[in-house]
Amino acid sequence: MVSGRADAAVSGLALIADPTRARMLSLILARPDGRATVTELAAELGLRQPTVSHHAKALHDEGVLVRTPEGRRAWYSVAPDEVERVADLLGASVSGAGAAGAAVTDAAVLERIARDLAARFAGVFGPETVSRYVRESHELLAERSGITRRLPSLTAQFAAERLTALAAAAPEGSAATGGVPEVLFVCVQNAGRSQMAAAILRHLAGDRVHVRTAGSAPADAVRPAVVGALDEIGVPIGGEFPKPLTDEVVRAADVVVTMGCGDACPIYPGRRYLDWELDDPVGLPLERVRDIRDRIEAHVRGLLGSLDIA
Repeated sequence: MVSGRADAAVSGLALIADPTRARMLSLILARPDGRATVTELAAELGLRQPTVSHHAKALHDEGVLVRTPEGRRAWYSVAPDEVERVADLLGASVSGAGAAGAAVTDAAVLERIARDLAARFAGVFGPETVSRYVRESHELLAERSGITRRLPSLTAQFAAERLTALAAAAPEGSAATGGVPEVLFVCVQNAGRSQMAAAILRHLAGDRVHVRTAGSAPADAVRPAVVGALDEIGVPIGGEFPKPLTDEVVRAADVVVTMGCGDACPIYPGRRYLDWELDDPVGLPLERVRDIRDRIEAHVRGLLGSLDIA
C-alpha cells in the first residue's frame, strides 16, 4: 500500500515536472473561479496557444484537468478529486526547487515587528517580552521549509496572536477581554478540521466568541479543498494559516476542542475539553470534505448553543 502511494506521488511529480504544466496548474488554482481557457493561459504565460493546448490535453488525458465547453470556448479546471494532490505536488516542487536556503527574515525586519508590537501592547508587556515572542514565533514558523513567502507578515500575525492569548491567560485577562469566551480548536496539521471549525464559529458568533486554532504538527498552508468547501457555504477563511500549538493559547482558552491530535494538547484545570471524532480531510475527494464540513458545522452549532454569550 505504501509502495502504491509512493508510485502515485512519483508519477504525479513527473507529470508536472515540466515547468509549463506546473505554471498552468498554479495559474488555474489561483483564479477565483478555479478555471481558465487556453487563450487566457497562453497570454499569461507568453506562449503560443498550440503549446498550451498540447500540455492541457496531456493533463486532461491523465484526469488532472477537466474540460468544460461553453459555446466556442472551453474552460479547464483541476478535477475536484485532484485539487488536494495537485496543490501538494506543486508545493513539493516549489519547496524542492528552493531548498537551497532556509526561510529567514532580516534582523532589521524582526526588530521593526517587535517595535510595532511593543507599541501595540504598551502597558501590558515590556519590549523584552515582545521581542522574545517575535523571535520565537519566527523560529517556529521558519522551521517549516514550505513557508518561505510572507514569513515576516506571518511572524507578526503569529506573535500578536500569542501575545493576545498570553494577556488573556493572565489573572486579570477575563476583565481585559470583556468576558468573551475563548475557544481553541486543535488538530494535527491545522490545515483542515480545526480551520473549518474556527471559520464556521467566527462566522456564526462574530465578536461574541474569540476563536483560535493550532496544530500538533502544522502543515504549510490551509488545504485548497477546505477553503473551497467553506466558500460553498459562504464562510470565509480570512487570513488564517497553520500555526504550531503553544502553551499560552491553551492557557487562554475556556474551551479546548481537539480533533485527532491525541494527547499533544496539555491539560490545565478550569478548562472545558471536548474531543470530536472526525476524519482528516487531507487527500479526500471533495464530496468527503463536504461531509466532514457539515459534521463540523453541526458540532459547532451545538457548541455555540452551550456557550454563555448574549
